[in-house]
Amino acid sequence: MDTANTAGFGAGAVVVLATKPTDGIRKYQEQYLYWSTDGGYNFTALPDPVIVNTDGRAATTPAEIDNAEWFRDPKIHWDATRSEWVCVIGRARYAAFYTSANLRDWQWTSNFDYPNHALGGIECPDLFEMTAGDGTRHWIFAASMDAYSVGLPMTYAYWTGSWNGSAFIADDLTPQWLHWGWDWYAGVTWPAVDAPETKRLAVAWMNNWKYAARDVPTDASDGYNGQNSIVRELRLERQAGGWYSLLSSPVAALQGYVSATTALPDRVVNGSAVLPWTGRAYELELSISWDAAANVGVSVGRSADGTRHTNIGKYGDELYVDRSPSELAGYSLAPYTRAAAPIDANARSVHLRIFVDKQSVEVFVNSGHTVVSQQVHFADGDTGISLYADGGPANFTGITIREFGNPI
Repeated sequence: MDTANTAGFGAGAVVVLATKPTDGIRKYQEQYLYWSTDGGYNFTALPDPVIVNTDGRAATTPAEIDNAEWFRDPKIHWDATRSEWVCVIGRARYAAFYTSANLRDWQWTSNFDYPNHALGGIECPDLFEMTAGDGTRHWIFAASMDAYSVGLPMTYAYWTGSWNGSAFIADDLTPQWLHWGWDWYAGVTWPAVDAPETKRLAVAWMNNWKYAARDVPTDASDGYNGQNSIVRELRLERQAGGWYSLLSSPVAALQGYVSATTALPDRVVNGSAVLPWTGRAYELELSISWDAAANVGVSVGRSADGTRHTNIGKYGDELYVDRSPSELAGYSLAPYTRAAAPIDANARSVHLRIFVDKQSVEVFVNSGHTVVSQQVHFADGDTGISLYADGGPANFTGITIREFGNPI
């Protein structure tokens, strides 16, 4: 929203920068400007790119062309301190920063070149400033990246640091990860209206480039392939070691869609136990504590005979979501069935908020320090819940199920 009319289209004009390959040539991915003066109902385009892919114009070698073909996903914000617009663009091995006074004329200022190129290329880059819980201010650069080859997620990596008007300076060149599942990519964030300095909202594509183009037997009946995630609220908090991390929680507005709430008695489980409840779209919240048990958790999407289910549990130093028992006959997502996030191996308790929908599971762990989201191909009868503890008993407490009247 160009409230100050910096671009000359009128105060309050909606201005969009979007990637388009000029003349349909892939290595000429460039940024074009579109504007609207009726609140976003109709847009007019400038005929020429406002950020030109100079690498693409000069590229001749395979390496140069490979780099030039990755020049996409502009994200823009207003830098009130310096009275200028800042744009970050994803590149194959770095992020490129540009500044402008009017959204039309852009100047390149710097690249953020992360040292570990095995993290993959940058898509949907993000740059924003937040106030942490202790009142300090921090800049965050983030992007969706494919780090599968080095045993890291294919989701949303971020760095905390500072912005000096031309470059982002990271506190630590090793990124943190907002998400650990297979299906939370192309994440985008924006400031919350009610608390723009301390809270941001985020949503992502629940799919993965490793299998996004496949035909799943349920695609035709569902009418979609992949979906959007739950919107989450982000906050920045200082950790015991002195660094700052983004924590996630499901957007509070979800509670407005709860049609029924069921509280079940606490129970001790040594082996497995089926809960007296079934449903397709719900939140399951509970705490688990144990002493000697080696593997503890919850199975959702359980079929009546127990053969189909998705497991959410803690084993060793991993918090995992394993959807392999929910696979459809004749179709497999292997080796992308089990997702795991790091957790203290010595932990003897965990708090879970598990959101189950028609074809997805999203798990928020320990006040949002960890989140794992997965597509899951539930069959019609996959509506049960069970608890499990292997190697000793575990206490399951505060078991609360919030049902959504329709899939969310």
